[in-house]
Amino acid sequence: MTVVHYLNQFFAGLGAEEAADHEPVRLDGAQGPGKALAAAGLAIDLTVACGDDRFALDENECLATLLSWIEEADADVVVCGPSFGSGRYGYACGVLARELGRSGMPVVAAMTPDSPGVLASEGAAYIVPTTGNVAGMRDAVPIVASLAARLAAGDPVGSSEEEGYLPRGLRVNVLSDELAADRAVGLLLAKLGGEVRTEIAPPTDRVAPPDPLADPTAALVALVTEAGCVPQGNPDRLPTRHANVWLRYPIGDRADLAPEDYLSVHAGFDTTDANEDPDRLVPLDAARALVQAGRIGRVHDEFFTTTGVDTPVAVSRRMGQEIGAELRNAGVDAVILTGT
Repeated sequence: MTVVHYLNQFFAGLGAEEAADHEPVRLDGAQGPGKALAAAGLAIDLTVACGDDRFALDENECLATLLSWIEEADADVVVCGPSFGSGRYGYACGVLARELGRSGMPVVAAMTPDSPGVLASEGAAYIVPTTGNVAGMRDAVPIVASLAARLAAGDPVGSSEEEGYLPRGLRVNVLSDELAADRAVGLLLAKLGGEVRTEIAPPTDRVAPPDPLADPTAALVALVTEAGCVPQGNPDRLPTRHANVWLRYPIGDRADLAPEDYLSVHAGFDTTDANEDPDRLVPLDAARALVQAGRIGRVHDEFFTTTGVDTPVAVSRRMGQEIGAELRNAGVDAVILTGT
């Protein structure tokens, strides 16, 4: 049995954010979480890794390299992660799992249920749900190891309810001795009784787009960001990740956000370029130019900020509602919302 393990730069021991642009690399044996998988009975033969930023920027090239290495290793199963609540890492795991699944390769991954990797995988992987951080490693590893070992051996795997992985949105045909009419009536009665669910719930909210501005030249426009832009020194201690608060800071008559006055404390991307010019996060200079050109009316005198990394959906929804209420009360007509 040959097992290949995919990790990002941090869990492969290549470095933290400073190594996020690391090119794909092959490493013999188990690295990082792979050692925990080995202790749980799943020996790792090869680890392949890639920096989160590199994968995001050069997805096709990185995918081709990783897939070729996995094919060369003649893998029986591939494990991706755990990526926990990391958005970039989770997405890379999901995309790699999707491409491997299309070729018939068994894949097991682990991440939070709201990770972008779940949707990116398109049901190709058996995804074990985790907590948002490495505290969930202990619970996830035995399930991942068990599923991967059985998939590699060709042994049967039970349903998501039985095994603990997320529903994959797939239906499997089985033979039954019961007549179709009897099964249909039985399923209907079970559904009416709340005993079974036959639909897959949508994973996200559906937000209807608002009507366009009637007159942008008269609009009051606010700047909102999840890029963690704060005054130098982070005086209000905005969390670098798992944020459950948002902050606001006055803009006044500033023409732009100077690097000596502002920085990003976001822990989910390399902030070097952003900190060289904070207007890349909160485009105050561009908004002022739009005002000067008569394209918009004026800019709201405060900008709103938080850090959008590893933030649960429920917390994000609550913060969005709170910021939205503040903007409505201030008479704001439109928002320029920037993300990382």
